[in-house]
Amino acid sequence: MYVRHLQVGSFRSWERVDLPLSPGPTVFVGRNGEGKTNLVEAVGYLATMSSHRVSSDAPLVRHGDAQAVVRAALRRGDRELLVEIEINPGRANRVRVNRAPLQRPRDLLGMVRTVLFAPEDLALVRGDPTERRRFLDELLVTRTPRLAGVRADYDRVLKQRNALLKTARLARGKAIETLDVWDGHLTDLGGQLLSARLGLVADLAPQLAESYARVAGDGGLTAGLGYSSTVPLAGTGTALLPDAPLPTAVELTAAMSERVAERRGDELDRGMTLVGPHRDDLVIHLGPAPAKGFASHGESWSLALGLKLATFALLRADGEDPILVLDDVFATLDAERRAALAEVARSAEQTLITAAVLDDVPPELRGGRVEVGAGTVRVLDPGEVA
Repeated sequence: MYVRHLQVGSFRSWERVDLPLSPGPTVFVGRNGEGKTNLVEAVGYLATMSSHRVSSDAPLVRHGDAQAVVRAALRRGDRELLVEIEINPGRANRVRVNRAPLQRPRDLLGMVRTVLFAPEDLALVRGDPTERRRFLDELLVTRTPRLAGVRADYDRVLKQRNALLKTARLARGKAIETLDVWDGHLTDLGGQLLSARLGLVADLAPQLAESYARVAGDGGLTAGLGYSSTVPLAGTGTALLPDAPLPTAVELTAAMSERVAERRGDELDRGMTLVGPHRDDLVIHLGPAPAKGFASHGESWSLALGLKLATFALLRADGEDPILVLDDVFATLDAERRAALAEVARSAEQTLITAAVLDDVPPELRGGRVEVGAGTVRVLDPGEVA
């Protein structure tokens, strides 16, 4: 898959950009603050309908405008896909695919596949569990789009159940009976989400071990993944063993139901749901210990990079190269990590790279170039690049 043409309107700092793109590597080069990241952020938005930089859509709309538009023509084999998202902060976004509106914008998820590596990804190793849950769930939906509905339904039930728990503290009676109904919805959806997450962690773990070894070099510690859950059957954080049997969704639903019943009193006291995937964590291991709190800065960078390379390898193994987006990362990497990333970037069907200084980018990735500066975007022709 690759983006053949990208258009943005009123997106971030850009009033309008109309940009042809090609397969292979393309470098967006220009000084910091000129809007390079804004352009690749738009590509990422097509895949996840969210930004890797902010938690809401409002900052994505150019100051003074009411909405933003991201439109792209993408090639998938011998087929072309035209995708358009109208971003409306405070209101529902609108999505069109091949000019036909989607009744549910989330149906776009999974159609466009990207893997983004940016400085913010260090939070996957050092940050709080929210970052790692988001990483897992976005990758889940990319691979299995129907899980977008499961995740959305789980979030809706969780919100309703939390509201009920707050009122149930004061007026138990009827509220407790209603809570039993919401418990059933929560544990059914939670069991499905837990099962999908565990399957993903099992698929991703060997890819991470291989990618980390390539990035960190021989002789280092082995990277692994575990899952820490409020439902003990789903995991206690220890690294998953290869080919270890995983509990089924039915088993996880039953285990979650039991755990919810055990914590009912605590939940009523605190007015919030204490059991479920929304409180779990992906545990990244380096050797025998969790990486968070133990890994050095360099090891943390290698783990973050390894995790993204593992994601790329996993999606590629599904049968189609995702678009690889590398946002201002080469300047932060040493020679060994830079070489490992360049090897994958060179092999991808399309890689979009941002850099303030062209010399930061390995020479083999400088085939296509887009100069960004002074509010303009200019695609260099092959003669100028050479």
